[in-house]
Amino acid sequence: MKATLQDMTVGETCTVAGYAKGVSVYREKLLAMGLTRGTTITVERIAPMGDPVEIQVRGFALSLRKDEASALMVERGRQS
Repeated sequence: MKATLQDMTVGETCTVAGYAKGVSVYREKLLAMGLTRGTTITVERIAPMGDPVEIQVRGFALSLRKDEASALMVERGRQS
């Protein structure tokens, strides 16, 4: 089931499925940070107002702003 990273809850693990349409501004930045299709990520923390979201990806912690998190499409329950 596809969703955005913004829809995930703390502790959930998912796989990067791609990027939302019309977000080319964030796409290049997220790709440079290692968020490529098929990468497994885990949501570690979400700030009280939902901004930022901290994820665990490729062995390091990464914090994303709300707009960046909503640009990242993920698949729940799948791991590479």
